[in-house]
Amino acid sequence: MNTSVTIVGAGLGGLTLARVLHVHGIPAAVYEAEPSPTSRAQGGLLDIHDYNGQLAVEAAALTAEFRELILEGRQELRLLARDGTVLFEQPDDGTGGRPEVHRGELRQLLIDSLPEGTVHWGHKVSGVRALAQGYEVAFADGTAIATDLLVGADGAWSKVRPLLSAAKPEYTGTASIETFLHDSDRRFPATADAVGGGMLLALEPGHGITAHRERNGTLHAYVGLARSLEWFEGIDFADPAAATARIAAEYEGWSPALTALITETDTAPVLRPHYGLPVEHQWERVPGVTLIGDAAHLAPPNGEGANLAMLDGAELGRALAEHPDDPEAALAEYEKAMFPRSAEIAAEGAHLQQQMFGPGAPNGLIAEFVAGT
Repeated sequence: MNTSVTIVGAGLGGLTLARVLHVHGIPAAVYEAEPSPTSRAQGGLLDIHDYNGQLAVEAAALTAEFRELILEGRQELRLLARDGTVLFEQPDDGTGGRPEVHRGELRQLLIDSLPEGTVHWGHKVSGVRALAQGYEVAFADGTAIATDLLVGADGAWSKVRPLLSAAKPEYTGTASIETFLHDSDRRFPATADAVGGGMLLALEPGHGITAHRERNGTLHAYVGLARSLEWFEGIDFADPAAATARIAAEYEGWSPALTALITETDTAPVLRPHYGLPVEHQWERVPGVTLIGDAAHLAPPNGEGANLAMLDGAELGRALAEHPDDPEAALAEYEKAMFPRSAEIAAEGAHLQQQMFGPGAPNGLIAEFVAGT
């Protein structure tokens, strides 16, 4: 393939695409707004599934290195009532297909697997436009590049998406507040016991706490609420103490072991509103450009986003390698498979959000967990 591939966004999807292209000898350039790989915390644990994310890792020829990142025992799952009663528990017996790794470590593995200079840091895209042939990508520093083959891996608010689709993300009605408790086994043993060795869910209608046990006893939590954007805008997150108190008030009457994930946070609470694109979002084929990951199929948290982004990158890279003289055939082949795959997962994610925050929470989810065991 003579044409190099321009990728906007150095998240897991864009980096997986660059790596798979490199494995097949196809040059790529990745442009990323962040000034360096370490300029921002990269989120918490990810369960990488054997039916999508791990397939992408294999396509990237990084399976052995990936296995070195796995945190053993973290596939344990607990679902608790608001008073701390255990409603469902699934131990990690070592046979599950969703090992947990830290997002930042997985991202760094992908970065380290690429030739020096592949990722161009500090390149915030200000706009993208079609040229007579190919596309121009303009950056906030006043520079620009032209390319014949452009991939938008630039997330929810993609600058590349408008070349293909008029769809814009819409608020889904729920948001999470991100918190951390460090050294929890020593400082907050009741909370550490409640979370257990892996993942905690504590749910009731309109409310949901999700927490993961990370390294060294760190508990990483997302405190969910089904509220309007206007309701959240009424909270001053620039005042961490006031914001923490306001969120904690929504969990009045819950077990102190659970509310400690709110009230005792070691970091300022961060608001994460949940946005999504239409479940069956797709577009007509446009020469020389496509999307992967959240840019293509943004959905509220459902455990699949990172996995899908990586699989998108791997499948697109494979298709380009298999059609070295016909990139249009590769893009069409990739999109034909990606559209129904992402629509199915988005529909499942919408169902999960209803099970977590809807009027029947958490009973419907418990029934599904039991049925799946």
